[in-house]
Amino acid sequence: MKGKALLGIGAVAALVLSGCALNGGESSNEGESTSGPVTLTFQSLAYQDSTVAAVKDIVDTWNSDNPDIQIKLTQGTWDNVHDQLVTQFQGGTAPDIIHDESSDIMGFAEQGYLADIGKYLSADVKSAVSKDVWDTVTTADGKVIAAPTLLQTYVVFANTDAFTTAGVEVPSGKELSWDDFQGVAKQLTANGKFGVGWGLKQPTAAVMNTALGFDGTFFDTKDDGSATIHVGDNELAVPERIHAMAYDDKSLDPVSLTQSGTDVLPNFLGGKYAMYVGGNFLAQQITESAPTGFKWTVLPPLAGSAGATQAANPQTMSVSAQSKAPAQAAKFIDYFSSAENQAKLAQGDWLIPASKPARDAVAAETKSTPVWTPILASGEDLAGAPFQKAKNYPQWKDQFATPALQQYLANSISLDDLKKQLTDGWSSIG
Repeated sequence: MKGKALLGIGAVAALVLSGCALNGGESSNEGESTSGPVTLTFQSLAYQDSTVAAVKDIVDTWNSDNPDIQIKLTQGTWDNVHDQLVTQFQGGTAPDIIHDESSDIMGFAEQGYLADIGKYLSADVKSAVSKDVWDTVTTADGKVIAAPTLLQTYVVFANTDAFTTAGVEVPSGKELSWDDFQGVAKQLTANGKFGVGWGLKQPTAAVMNTALGFDGTFFDTKDDGSATIHVGDNELAVPERIHAMAYDDKSLDPVSLTQSGTDVLPNFLGGKYAMYVGGNFLAQQITESAPTGFKWTVLPPLAGSAGATQAANPQTMSVSAQSKAPAQAAKFIDYFSSAENQAKLAQGDWLIPASKPARDAVAAETKSTPVWTPILASGEDLAGAPFQKAKNYPQWKDQFATPALQQYLANSISLDDLKKQLTDGWSSIG
């Protein structure tokens, strides 16, 4: 799940000059139902084979049962979804149904490009999701501009044989404190092998999401999406601990911090790292790529001074305000959000359904795979975070936060430098 830079000033000006002011994305059709058969485009970002197949199956079943509302499935990618949507909205070619994530869509909502779908969603779908998660897709004036679907958390994968060899007990219980995580990593570091590998080539999402475990909020967001930034000890706790593990304890391989999660995975499976931190969706790649006899599990959720809280940044399904059939598009989203479909999608990606009935279904259907228990547990303390409603967050993330964190985790700048770059960067755009 990724976010890209919002429309720049030049792009906004171009829209205004072409007769499409910021609210020009708002369609006069919003709230209406087009009569007669319609074909709607749905841009999916699913990329793992199992989830791509699950999405196709859901669409095929819908099309078979709803001849008057046909869904045309197209493929997008997380790598450039924001920039692609900017171009599509500007050109009037946005898909009717948009797959994205909550932290990326608020800017589009502010600019009038997403329809309010709250009135179209069924009571069952609405009641299945917590208020905290609904808040991440609800504007200050009460518009529901997306349905939340799947949630990602950051978890610690463990090679249990490495623990046994080192004589270290595998952590258990409800939470794993960062102090204990760091202590275990030290014990597992020896003979050229590291306690931890963590692919943080794109570090911002991991830092922002896990910072809530230390009450690190970064932003004070106002109703209009404007925000002020505060980077204090709580906000810096996660990068500071990662840096200490890499350069003081030397229990975390610093090379891994320059790599993607997928790049780091082979060294975890090959025994170089006893633990591997990443999005829970990486469990699918572990199951597909692990050598025969490789024994692994997921440790309890990482907990800071404020507990195991992470930011709820769900994948989302929105309707373009430019769609000629918003009611029909939202009807498909309601179907897509059913507990049965969410459970199917979650298991394909090893993600956590936003819907509680879907989580219960996954728990029941995966009893023979014990590692699902801690993965689902990692989603119990998710909360909304201020950055998700800061309308310039994607731009700050790409232009300032990511390069600053990369430099700090490469040991090229100090913690004070990191704080200054994060703060000054926001001041220049916020």
